[in-house]
Amino acid sequence: MTTAMEEKAQVISAYRTHEKDTGSAEVQIALLTHKIKALTEHFKTHKKDHHSRRGLLTMVGKRRSLLRYLKGINPQGHADLLKKLELRK
Repeated sequence: MTTAMEEKAQVISAYRTHEKDTGSAEVQIALLTHKIKALTEHFKTHKKDHHSRRGLLTMVGKRRSLLRYLKGINPQGHADLLKKLELRK
């Protein structure tokens, strides 16, 4: 079983654009997507956890604004990231 730091490092290494990239929009979107998927699994067993649900909605809104930013700056990178993260069909 991997720790949270190891999972985060794996996500960063998979989506970074250059060697020392840890905070680009692509990496931030990938990290938020990873957290959102984990929380979605959490809600399958804890349906009444409304405090965490509020955090989930905040993360979804942050990811949406980052995706909008990325689409304005790099439309091809936006499309590639959506495909890689399997966010839209």
